[in-house]
Amino acid sequence: MKYIVTINGKNYEVEVEKGQANIVKTTEASAVTAQVAAAAAPAAQPAQPAAAPQPAVQSGVTGEPVNAPMPGTILAVKVNPGASVKKGDVLFILEAMKMENEITAPRDGVVAQIAVAKGASVSTGDILAALQ
Repeated sequence: MKYIVTINGKNYEVEVEKGQANIVKTTEASAVTAQVAAAAAPAAQPAQPAAAPQPAVQSGVTGEPVNAPMPGTILAVKVNPGASVKKGDVLFILEAMKMENEITAPRDGVVAQIAVAKGASVSTGDILAALQ
């Protein structure tokens, strides 16, 4: 991909391939190209290593948390607080990448809390519910 980056009043046409950038040509900046270059500059930054996903901290959750295994949208909440569940019972339906995934109880227990609602977007590691 090619980008135009302005540094100290000079335009640099930069070609980026898999984390490596090469300067293709250098020109003096003009008002029009400076605006284009300013818009492209953030994309020309060198790629930083992705940080490990951090689970969302949700205060007030008591019991063993049931976490989202992947980012997605909650399509259905299949249990209510206070419900007894067996290991493998479906607690939530999570849509991720156009697929419906069943989020199941990791062990026998009682649902202490539900931390998400139908339609909520969740990230990897977010707390969905808590078991006692």
